Amino acid sequence: MMMVGILAFSFLSNIKESSLSMKATGNLVGLKPNHLQRLNRLYDRKVDPNELISQSLAQSICEISRELNRQIGITIDRRGKVVHVIIGDSHQLFIPDLGRERGGKDRFRGIRLVHTHLKNETLSNDDLTDLSRLRLDLIAAIGVTEDGKPANLYYTHLLPVDFSHAEQSYAEITTTNLNDISLDLNDFIEDLEGQFNKTTAGFVETKGQIRAIAVHVSTDSHIDPKASLRELSELARTANIIIVEGLIQKRPQIDPKFVMGKGKLDELLLSSMQLDCEIVIFDQDLTPGQIRSIAEVTDLKVIDRTQLILDIFAQRAHTHEGKLAVELAQHKYLLPRLAHNNTAFSRLEGGVGGRGPGETKLEIDRRRARDRIIFLEDAIRKTEKQRESQRAKRQTKQIPHIVIMGYTNAGKSTLFNALTQSEVLAEDKLFATLHVTTR
Repeated sequence: MMMVGILAFSFLSNIKESSLSMKATGNLVGLKPNHLQRLNRLYDRKVDPNELISQSLAQSICEISRELNRQIGITIDRRGKVVHVIIGDSHQLFIPDLGRERGGKDRFRGIRLVHTHLKNETLSNDDLTDLSRLRLDLIAAIGVTEDGKPANLYYTHLLPVDFSHAEQSYAEITTTNLNDISLDLNDFIEDLEGQFNKTTAGFVETKGQIRAIAVHVSTDSHIDPKASLRELSELARTANIIIVEGLIQKRPQIDPKFVMGKGKLDELLLSSMQLDCEIVIFDQDLTPGQIRSIAEVTDLKVIDRTQLILDIFAQRAHTHEGKLAVELAQHKYLLPRLAHNNTAFSRLEGGVGGRGPGETKLEIDRRRARDRIIFLEDAIRKTEKQRESQRAKRQTKQIPHIVIMGYTNAGKSTLFNALTQSEVLAEDKLFATLHVTTR
């Protein structure tokens, strides 16, 4: 009997600890313990999976919102479980990091955001931005009356690609009230994701290639962005990547953090969802900080033109000397860009005879990269000496030399094959052949 009591006490303690670990987030300054308890208890509420929100839960968040004079938001997953409780100020929410994993099986995160509006106003531009940036199933706002009761309900969702209305990214905002809403939510979201898949499949035929969006941002009015993006598209094709959309922005100056403006960044995120892209390729070199910032906001893999070219070189280099040169270029490019999550910066224990501050994981990776660069530079110098020796032998025999030079994909290999009856690889791709060939 005593054993049962101990087990029951342990079970209840675990439940209590679990509930305490799920706490409201956002603007908690000045909240009384009573309010925090009421907010944290919202995690225990359950909603019918096919309901946008229950009447009782809507009533609860409206009451607390009016008492605090702050917006209150909750995210609900597709099983009807409250995932986040968020407190803002009187005008907006402060949404925490929701993680980078896609919650939905296809495009969407698998959660909907329902929050209060103290002045009973419709969804704001910030709300619509959150809808696309967070890949929400749906976003809704509940107006709050002066006595803390639910007023109008406003909601909308993202739209798939529409050729006739490409600029319209979300559905018309529906205005109703909790009593009149008729929406089988899970069926609706499944159907919407099916529409996204259907329109994406018909938008461009990829034939197994990786889908990407190309971005050109410049401050020089003399540059032809379309011509530059065409070349970038050809580079991508060589790397088995298909550019499904190109975004162009002219700016007085490059944004130091995101390169592009906030509006264009939102457009990039929405396009990546609508066109099912996981990669964005920038038509200029990016700093490590810019790559990291854009990747965190968009949840996309971000590469620049140089990184794309290095990837092509890595695929196309076949000779020993070519592989050495490509690896050296990659290490020199990636060395200043080496970075890890905060957990990777913990000091490594040295063990017996090696105690002390030690090296961070980042420091070890950088040291290994520098050592590899020194090794590769030495190996390339040796191959250069071999080439010099071979060149000297040809010069002593007074053999005439003809060199074919030109821009990538200009037809050098095709001309070389015609002159020497060789079968050097000749493709209509940029950087299809990298190594020097002699006949």
